[in-house]
Amino acid sequence: MAGTDVPAAVCTFDVRRRGVPQKGETKLKLVVIDGQGGGFGRAIIEALRAKGYTGEVLAVGTNTLATSAMLKAGASAGATGENAAAVNAARAQVIAGPLGLVMANSMLGECTPAMAAAIAQSPAVKVLVPAAKCGVQVAGLAPKPLGELIDDAAQKILALLEQQDG
Repeated sequence: MAGTDVPAAVCTFDVRRRGVPQKGETKLKLVVIDGQGGGFGRAIIEALRAKGYTGEVLAVGTNTLATSAMLKAGASAGATGENAAAVNAARAQVIAGPLGLVMANSMLGECTPAMAAAIAQSPAVKVLVPAAKCGVQVAGLAPKPLGELIDDAAQKILALLEQQDG
């Protein structure tokens, strides 16, 4: 009975499969992951919605505050925690968020080694916004205000999603 009365567009995953879609399940196009207060994720989602993106956006927060901020910004659904990040990173086609997502113990320890590994190893295209707080300098990247970086990330995400639809 389970699954027979559920529309194909609804994803029900067994987390033991670490996000591998099964028959009748769909891959997520866009997963936005953030921690702390969810400011990066919120800004990315707001920029995408302002540019007219109406597709599904799954917000994954390392904590409930981050998830809540992204949901208020217009995310379609939300999930919280390390397992949510690992499972949904494996299902995503595009992952967006701060650069610290692929660095273990970043974001004041909220990004666990398992979370960073799952995101880094995901086959999804990653659109990561550099932040001075990460303690990482990206060579060849001119310093820009955060608003410009967010706008650039939103444009890249939209181009990637268009490319995948085409």
